[in-house]
Amino acid sequence: MNRRVFITGISIAAAAVIGFFIGQFSDEGVRSTATFDQPLIGIASLTSDTYVMAIQEAGGIPIVLPNGDGSPEKVAEYLELVDGLLMPGGADIPPSEWGEEPHPTTKLLEEDRYLFEKALITEWIEKTDKPLLGICLGGQWVNVAHGGSLVQDIPSEFGVNHRDVTHAVTLEPDSRLSAIFGETEFEVNSLHHQAVRDVGEGLRVVAKSPDGIVEATETTDPDRFLIGVQWHPEKLMPENQLQAKLLKAFVAAAAEKRSSRATAE
Repeated sequence: MNRRVFITGISIAAAAVIGFFIGQFSDEGVRSTATFDQPLIGIASLTSDTYVMAIQEAGGIPIVLPNGDGSPEKVAEYLELVDGLLMPGGADIPPSEWGEEPHPTTKLLEEDRYLFEKALITEWIEKTDKPLLGICLGGQWVNVAHGGSLVQDIPSEFGVNHRDVTHAVTLEPDSRLSAIFGETEFEVNSLHHQAVRDVGEGLRVVAKSPDGIVEATETTDPDRFLIGVQWHPEKLMPENQLQAKLLKAFVAAAAEKRSSRATAE
């Protein structure tokens, strides 16, 4: 067993255990029995161990937020407990969210996950000012939760493929995303067939591919870390230190927000 496999196994086990306890006790109970020096980063549904590893490598403590039966019952506790929220990749959001029928290529999210993640991200955006990072599907959730819409199938509509390829992205030079990377153009991995169409209220497009597909959005609020990207930076870590910058900036923003809350209390 190599070191990475071993560490991954430990990471998943730790995240699962913490997630279990969150599901069993109130936020006061968890906080009173454990003290964490690093920010707690909630991962909405565990779809890959790479998210857990990436958060650890970026300096955070990953906590899996189980979607269970889709009930939003624990959402309020999660909002209080964790310092940052990562919305991961996955299948497709029901297009009824923006008033469309499903395209033949649409593969809908499992119902329990869909209901849970919709409640979680909506409450997170509306009731907290804590950092939020959306990756692939998570980036699409960021847009839909702000009232935006999606292109349901890029190949059918634009005649190009963004699944299982690599391509360049160009970032807006005045964006938070560009400031994080310190660059305005680089290559990314690409695993999606949907993308942002109409941009949600309070968001702006900050990255596009050469064929004009939206690759990233961020909030127009300069005081909040809220970013959605179409590519998968976590899959490129730890080897790709450029992409690691995004996860590190996210965790750092969560740590800063946590510190400011502690000072205020």
